[in-house]
Amino acid sequence: LERIADEAVNIAERITTLDKYRTEKFFFDYGPMAAEVEEMLKLSLDALVNMDVDLAFKVVTMDDEVDDIHRQAYRLIREEMTGHPEQIIFLMNYYLISRHLERIADHATNIAEEVIYLIEGEIVRHAQY
Repeated sequence: LERIADEAVNIAERITTLDKYRTEKFFFDYGPMAAEVEEMLKLSLDALVNMDVDLAFKVVTMDDEVDDIHRQAYRLIREEMTGHPEQIIFLMNYYLISRHLERIADHATNIAEEVIYLIEGEIVRHAQY
């Protein structure tokens, strides 16, 4: 949970930097990604508190969607960097928001995997679902 808080601070710092280098030329909607990450975190903590293996497995499967959005953001931002190198500071910070959200999702997944281990004694890291 401390690492998740650290990532939240990192996002806030990126937003502060973005405000200094604001541009109207590029936009990526992080709303769906943030909503998915928020849901994963909530479900992982619910799984832990309630020792609910089904919720834990749900969180583990949700991580792929966040990873897909992260890859999409990376591709779009990389393309924008190529075409607009003058916006590199803005775009790097924009990308880092995606990276920090993806890391929060990974931490939520780690919590869920620990719940599965606590309940079933099965290590599910790196397993395919």
